[in-house]
Amino acid sequence: MIPMQKLYLLVPLAPLFGAIIAGLFCRVLPRWLAHTVTTGGVAVAFVVSVLIFQDVQAGHVFNGSVYTWLTSGNYRFEIGFLIDNLTTTMMLVVTFVSLMVHIYTIGYMREDPGYNRFFALISLFTFSMLMLVMSNNFLQLFFGWEAVGLVSYLLIGFWFDRPTAVAANLKAFLVNRVGDFGFILGIGLILAYFGSLDYAAVFAKAPELKDGVLNLWGTADWSLLTVICICLFIGAMGKSAQVPLHVWLPDSMEGPTPISALIHAATMVTAGIFMVARMSPLFELSTTALSFVLVIGAITALFMGFLGIVQTDIKRIVAYSTLSQLGYMTVALGASAYSAAIFHLMTHAFFKALLFLAAGSVIIGMHHEQNIFKMGGLRKYMPITWITALIGSLALIGTPFFSGFYSKDAIIEIVARSSIPGAGFAHFAVLAGVLITALYTFRLYFLVFHGKPRFDAEHGHAPHESPWVVWLPLVLLAIPSVGIGFLTLQPMLVGDFFKGAITVNAVAHPAFGQFKALPYLAGFFDGPLAMAAHGLTGLPFLLTVAGVALAWFFTLKRPDLAEALKKRFSGITKLLENKYYFDKFNEEVIACTANVLGRMLWRGGDILLIDGLLARFSAWLVGLISRAFRLWQTGYVYHYAFTMMIGLLLLMAFWVKLP
Repeated sequence: MIPMQKLYLLVPLAPLFGAIIAGLFCRVLPRWLAHTVTTGGVAVAFVVSVLIFQDVQAGHVFNGSVYTWLTSGNYRFEIGFLIDNLTTTMMLVVTFVSLMVHIYTIGYMREDPGYNRFFALISLFTFSMLMLVMSNNFLQLFFGWEAVGLVSYLLIGFWFDRPTAVAANLKAFLVNRVGDFGFILGIGLILAYFGSLDYAAVFAKAPELKDGVLNLWGTADWSLLTVICICLFIGAMGKSAQVPLHVWLPDSMEGPTPISALIHAATMVTAGIFMVARMSPLFELSTTALSFVLVIGAITALFMGFLGIVQTDIKRIVAYSTLSQLGYMTVALGASAYSAAIFHLMTHAFFKALLFLAAGSVIIGMHHEQNIFKMGGLRKYMPITWITALIGSLALIGTPFFSGFYSKDAIIEIVARSSIPGAGFAHFAVLAGVLITALYTFRLYFLVFHGKPRFDAEHGHAPHESPWVVWLPLVLLAIPSVGIGFLTLQPMLVGDFFKGAITVNAVAHPAFGQFKALPYLAGFFDGPLAMAAHGLTGLPFLLTVAGVALAWFFTLKRPDLAEALKKRFSGITKLLENKYYFDKFNEEVIACTANVLGRMLWRGGDILLIDGLLARFSAWLVGLISRAFRLWQTGYVYHYAFTMMIGLLLLMAFWVKLP
């Protein structure tokens, strides 16, 4: 029997092995072998993750070092694993969704010349994310953090011959560097004040530094833990695309559709949510940091949802949905309901991957058309894609009995009971987001799958259902999109599933207990069936129905009225179409300011100071001194003798004191 510690290593190393084989030999390896070795590696990681999950359920939690990478003075930098319920949940989600994406890619990318390279990159991406979630220290966390950022840069710009893809991957890379700067500052402060990068050591020492202060400038003292937590969360704002560091995510749709599902459903964008949940022992000691997280999440959940209403690209609509749902998770984090955030992360991973892959199936069937206004009536042409997309849409809008309902409704209930500053605004935002989510989701659904076909003039042949290798992952993802919330609600939100992995300050947040998000569910709702039945009479469900009804009315019944409203409120429409002018502000203010500052430093620092003063002036000064000394280098002996006599007299005058 293989020791469990060996299995821990196998989870990240199996995808890495596939990535190395497919990447190093991508030019000579047959396609069938490239996708076999990478998909097989991820399949092994998934099976082993299941075994590890079962072992953890039996009570075998692991926290240990694999090897020491560096020792410097009193500091030890190690590579190690922390295997608990939080880790295994993320391992299962990442490996399962990645496996579905690998299978889907076999059909989606079959005609692409970069087929082998693509498989190598998505397998490497899976390895990077697994190293992140399995880490037991900040060094390994940062390695995985930066690795997923680097590989996402390569994947978003996979079609590097497209200028839009190159611009999108550069944008994603730069925006994430802004967040990562805050993240590394937080890690640096932890190393400086805690003296360790090990999670257990840092969490154990955190209560001692609860009242610690940090003097940043002037005489003002800042709470040390507040500064650390906000710096860490700035990193999460970049990875998990929170306002204002959200601008990279919609543009990343320039990459192939499988990447959209992998990055935006289960891996990169969820890294920030996972990190904050893992850091709950730190965040619980700073109400200010929690309030900051709560407000940022509420803004993202509400205002990013509005942008989905005016989009016409099928993938971008789903992308803005991801932004909004990430806002819901962040709101739960800010309300100290970390388990609810992870619960929504899990349910969202399945139905959002399903929606992205369904969108890709539609794009295949529509011969690479992505404008939803050039589709319509695809239900009869693509029945499997239609029914799976409907399941994903119902889960996304929080329809009772679907997985998204349990996680979204739990977050709404939590925020309503939260006492964190900003909870009132957050509750309004997540409630309004229910209506908006239903509106843009079913606007897409009705325009794509119902109504009159609008593609006859564009294509010489009708749309078609995708091959089985494409629709099979849709079916497999549709199953947890329906049932995973029902099965895991009680252990994750009512039970003690995350005991020891997540910490909640019972004194500051007595409603949530030590690690539970909704302990009152056990008495108020008698199980998931009763919760769903009760949800049919709640305000969120009424808002959901209203959103679906509005979508049906404006897309199928009276599309002319939608156009009239668009013209009537042209100012708001223009604001939404320009995405609140975030991109324009970044380009014309931040980028231009950086450009002007760079030119000033170039002219003043490089040309004037370095080239002018330091280089030219120093060369002139050396030449001047050299010319002066050259006057004494005549070659005549009597000149040298005279110089020696003068020097001797000067030394005697300096050392000899007259009486």
